Amino acid sequence: MVATPPNTVEPIEIGTRLEPLIDDYLIDSLHNVKQVLHEPIRREVAIVNDSPWEGNVSGYHVVFQDGDLYRMYYRGWNLDGKSGQFSRDHTCYAESIDGIHWTKPELGLYEFDGSTRNNIVWEGEGTHAFAPFKDPNPACKPEQQYKAVGPIMGTPQKQGGLGAFQSSDGIHWSPMQETPVITKGAFDSLNLAFWDAPRQCYVDFHRDSRDGRRAIVTCTSPDFIHWSDPVWLECPGAAVEELYTNAVVPYLRAPHVFLGFPMRYVASRSSQSMEGVPAVTGFPDAKLSELGLTDAAFMTSRDGRQFHRWNEAFIRPGLSSDCWITRNNAPAWGVVETKSDTAEGISELSIYATESYFNKATRLRRFSLRMDGFVSIRADSLGGEMVTKPIIFSGKCLEMNFSTSAAGAIQVEIQDASGTPLPGFGLEDCPEIYGDRIKHVVAWKQGRDVSKLVGKPIRLRFVMKDADLYAIQFP
Repeated sequence: MVATPPNTVEPIEIGTRLEPLIDDYLIDSLHNVKQVLHEPIRREVAIVNDSPWEGNVSGYHVVFQDGDLYRMYYRGWNLDGKSGQFSRDHTCYAESIDGIHWTKPELGLYEFDGSTRNNIVWEGEGTHAFAPFKDPNPACKPEQQYKAVGPIMGTPQKQGGLGAFQSSDGIHWSPMQETPVITKGAFDSLNLAFWDAPRQCYVDFHRDSRDGRRAIVTCTSPDFIHWSDPVWLECPGAAVEELYTNAVVPYLRAPHVFLGFPMRYVASRSSQSMEGVPAVTGFPDAKLSELGLTDAAFMTSRDGRQFHRWNEAFIRPGLSSDCWITRNNAPAWGVVETKSDTAEGISELSIYATESYFNKATRLRRFSLRMDGFVSIRADSLGGEMVTKPIIFSGKCLEMNFSTSAAGAIQVEIQDASGTPLPGFGLEDCPEIYGDRIKHVVAWKQGRDVSKLVGKPIRLRFVMKDADLYAIQFP
């Protein structure tokens, strides 16, 4: 057995997969460049929860793409500001062909005020925070192609927890069993679960209380019924804050990476004391102290337990006064690909977040980002550089997602594991690259082909000025 030489870094095998530069996983050194968190762009209101069976505390939206159809599930619920009475809650359904324009189909499944002409898709256990997903597990049974978790309320006769639900079509639902499948936790949140393809198991993320504050735990299952004991999510280096939701999802372009969009709850501040912000009416007096401010954060993980969470907000409440009301700016669970309306033929990422919660009917607004555009390595006009850790790839060329100004540029050098430039791939061999591309193939004077370096540990050096680098890949 050959020992690893001292001070040698074990190469990271990335194969042909996309690597978004959202953390320090691939980064060895940064010089006069920095990682920047990008705020998504506010777009149109996707849906207003203004039907009689919906209302001003509708929420916990779930969005995912299912073939050519986009599906949305959410809680329909209302608080009467005069009487202080909450309505009965339901799980509602909407759909879209583009992720932008949404309709509420009349499903005819459940009666409301004497009529089944509504979009109520589920009633019964779990409606407070019903979280469906399409199950890509190859071993999934036909009647379980769609699964969900939802909170089951405990009684003196029955233990509470998270229940498991199934559907063959995403519309007609039934419990997988009568008792909860997860019982350890505090489930008053949008708790969720999904199939984790790289790790070949189901993963759950749900709320629990840690040292008196709202926090997140995770557990795994081979079959969606038998779950491991929950363990805490850890965010080393992040501020100790309350996370009301988690919205963790595998990134659709790099499913080995988890993205999280928790709603951050600032208990020490109250929307009730802010001038011009609509007051919450009908809320129980005993709970007025729970009207803290909320916004959306961003976090990432490679293993589902250790997360890098940015202390800066990902989505701020903004200029609309009703977005400053407590429990607004809650990201829906889901990141989907949609067509851009500003760049022809280009796709972008869409996420969604709530507005006007506790005011009038809840709105769900769409936000957009460029592909892989959550975080970038940014250089200003003075320039700087990034060098990766040693990596091993298996593709034929190097693609990068980047943007520069008219005066900016990026050059790429390939080095051996010790940092020595490889012949033909030095900085002087790479003409300046400028523009704005989601997929740009890097070319050196000798061409684009890097297949002769497959299986060998190499480093990448990016020399940049007035530029952003979002992701790299060796396809």
